[in-house]
Amino acid sequence: MLQPKRTKYRKQQKGKGSLAGNSHRGTEIAYGSFAIKALQFGWVTGRQIEAARQAVTRHMKREGQIWIRIFPDKSLTKKPAEVRMGKGKGAPELFVAPVKPGRIMFEAEGVSLETAKEALRLAAQKLPIKTKFIIRRDYDITEE
Repeated sequence: MLQPKRTKYRKQQKGKGSLAGNSHRGTEIAYGSFAIKALQFGWVTGRQIEAARQAVTRHMKREGQIWIRIFPDKSLTKKPAEVRMGKGKGAPELFVAPVKPGRIMFEAEGVSLETAKEALRLAAQKLPIKTKFIIRRDYDITEE
């Protein structure tokens, strides 16, 4: 499961600023020819990223290459069940990647358009936000 090796602080605030606006970084395809792009804001957990990665890898039958362009580095805390209010903030429970609209989440290369489209569709089903399949601008469809 994806999570940081070390963090400067164990607990983080949830934050409100990340709820508004579009992503400024990571909005262009950088490595592969095919990608899925986020269309709405959401927190993607390390488990969801891993499930999507496995779905892509299985469908592509370990051909080609994939890149994961998001990383869960924000800790979320939870208090145990049936604990009264107060007495401080709960213990870190999981790590999430805050994703804004426009962010490229997964990229693929080295497989046909149909294979990549289906593999990334399977990955998108594992994610909690709406996504869109996109192709690199200079990709030639007649290459295959």
